[in-house]
Amino acid sequence: MKRLLFISVTVLGAAVAAWLVVGLPDDGPPLEGWMAQFMLNDPPLPAPETAFQTVAGEPVTLAAFKDKVVLVNFWATWCVPCIREMPSLDRLQASFDKEKFLILAVSVDRGGAEKAVPFLKKLGIKNLTTLLDRRMRLASALGVPGMPTSFLLDRYGRVVGSLPGIAEWDSPEAKALVQYYIEKGA
Repeated sequence: MKRLLFISVTVLGAAVAAWLVVGLPDDGPPLEGWMAQFMLNDPPLPAPETAFQTVAGEPVTLAAFKDKVVLVNFWATWCVPCIREMPSLDRLQASFDKEKFLILAVSVDRGGAEKAVPFLKKLGIKNLTTLLDRRMRLASALGVPGMPTSFLLDRYGRVVGSLPGIAEWDSPEAKALVQYYIEKGA
């Protein structure tokens, strides 16, 4: 009887120790409020290798941003919902360290940097990394259905999900989603 009690206590102790080390099972990212419309990719998808441009005209790919959680937001100066959500994206970026989380504001305007940069300056946007996709090659590779559309990439450069349409990106729900991927990875 003592031996059975000893084995039971040992097994129970090992189970509790494993639970403390491993933790509770991950229920996935929080998808509430504005983020209820966020569509998860299960499993995450590889990011396209399609080149787009910096405002200086240099080619860049999404692979250049690995090791950070990245929100890629497609927008245009003619898109009223895009203009409405830009300030919330700017505030979201301001609330996170750019070494861990980066927002790429990818303009699809055909006028390029000459059109996009002054427009963002006029709106008072100062925290976003502005990039250009004038021919919409990256937008096409990601399957952008319309403007605005945002894609979230984990620190391994995989597309974990997307949100077509407008969102309040500085909401507690959006911050929780970003924080989840900063802390948990994918």
